Amino acid sequence: MIFGLETKTQPISKEQVWASWKRIKKGGEGVGVDNVSIAMIEKNPRKYLYPLWNRLTSGSYFPPPVREAKIPKGDGKERSLGIPTMIDRVAQDVIREELEKIVEPTFHPSSFGYRPGKSQHGAVEQCANNCWERWYVVDIDIKGFFDHINHEQMMRILRKITDKRHILLYCERWLKAPVQMEDGTKMERKEGSPQGGVISPLLANIFLHEVFDSWMQQYHSIMVFERYADDIIIHTRSMEQSEFILDKVRNRLKQYSLELNKEKTKIVYCYRTARFYKESKDVPVSFDFLGFTFKPRKCSRTDEQRFWGFRPSISMKSQKRILGVIKKLAIHKWINKDIQFLANALAPKIRGWINYYGKFRLSEMQPVFRALNKRIARWIRNKYRLKTYGHSYGLMKRIIASYPNTFVHWEYGFRS
Repeated sequence: MIFGLETKTQPISKEQVWASWKRIKKGGEGVGVDNVSIAMIEKNPRKYLYPLWNRLTSGSYFPPPVREAKIPKGDGKERSLGIPTMIDRVAQDVIREELEKIVEPTFHPSSFGYRPGKSQHGAVEQCANNCWERWYVVDIDIKGFFDHINHEQMMRILRKITDKRHILLYCERWLKAPVQMEDGTKMERKEGSPQGGVISPLLANIFLHEVFDSWMQQYHSIMVFERYADDIIIHTRSMEQSEFILDKVRNRLKQYSLELNKEKTKIVYCYRTARFYKESKDVPVSFDFLGFTFKPRKCSRTDEQRFWGFRPSISMKSQKRILGVIKKLAIHKWINKDIQFLANALAPKIRGWINYYGKFRLSEMQPVFRALNKRIARWIRNKYRLKTYGHSYGLMKRIIASYPNTFVHWEYGFRS
């Protein structure tokens, strides 16, 4: 162990800091405003972790500013992330681990986001089952949720949960930690919790458990829902019931300084087949949730009996995002590499796409892998200086016949 045996006033042990460091170093590599990397800490952990433990246990730790980073969203806009320093991530994980043990048993079973033993696939599967039983969905989108968490209300909720002074102290400091903009200027934060922080997802869950989950359970328990962070789907039995709960949710959010995104929040008619379409044509019959599109689809049982179901598959937005990644890789220019290098370089990405989006109706990923095969054929043409794409496709088919498992998606039958 790298720490001394000094006695401190705050109940944070050196074992907690060391355990959090081991978890953090398995995560992302992005550095904060101090440019300290995982490799630098691993080279001399005592230099970085001992002062952190010393300050945490004395109550004198103040988080540095989070670094602003912008990432593109599917609608062409950008989302701002707040990237903490590596040391601050360790500090956040210490408190997150302790706070999670307190709040996790109280969370609603239909809350799936960032919880141990819960997953996005679990939320999607429950959503599909509820769509089978209830014909209407209220697709809730909270406008800029992470950016508009009210600090005073967040702290009031935390004080109802725990009276541990060090948890309340540091959570409040992280909420108020300034942001260092891309141009180097610093901006104070009076509301919101930065996406990208280790403790931010847990604070968001605590906030929405108070605002939405427990409120639904207490006053509207006849309705069912799924929530993954701030993505919420409510299932109802009629248009009237949908409009009723949407109005109630809108008023409930206002009490906590939040509002609905009018453009994205909608009521959806989700009966299994459009043959019995009972609503007016301006009522949507599909919605997106966690990267999947729910809409009426033809399904089959093991006995090959065909029937209609309201089921999920990869959304168009997700397909466009993956196609953007494929295009950005520009593998057709890797002509100084062999085909096995291409396969090994692409394997983690392809496997990740299949494991996530292929969970429901894998066949719907055909457009994605058809585009990838076009890129591979283009690489073959450039590599071997073939005259036409017809020649490159012919060579690719011969490679597939001899080595059908070269690329991960070929193993799943996506070979055309």
